[in-house]
Amino acid sequence: MTGRWVKGGERAAGGRSDFASASLPRHLLRGAVGFGAIAAGLGLLPVLGAVVLLLVPVGLLALRGCPMCWAIGLLQTVSRGRLRRDCADGRCSLAVRTEGR
Repeated sequence: MTGRWVKGGERAAGGRSDFASASLPRHLLRGAVGFGAIAAGLGLLPVLGAVVLLLVPVGLLALRGCPMCWAIGLLQTVSRGRLRRDCADGRCSLAVRTEGR
């Protein structure tokens, strides 16, 4: 077996990490829940005390580990199906996907 493993033991096609969601609305919902929970956990700390910090791990779980992972997943979700990666002779390039390919 070749390729790198990603979170949850799943491996993306071609062995690359894949943080994309099935759809853009689902990914944006995960971001709203994740960033909202982290902001609430840190913002409500002075008002509600340390128990509200339990929202921070919930937010990180919704973001699949970190805000950067979510941002990479957003880019992957938006570009999925629109870009084509071609590799030849050890050089890879990205091109806009044409209708026939």
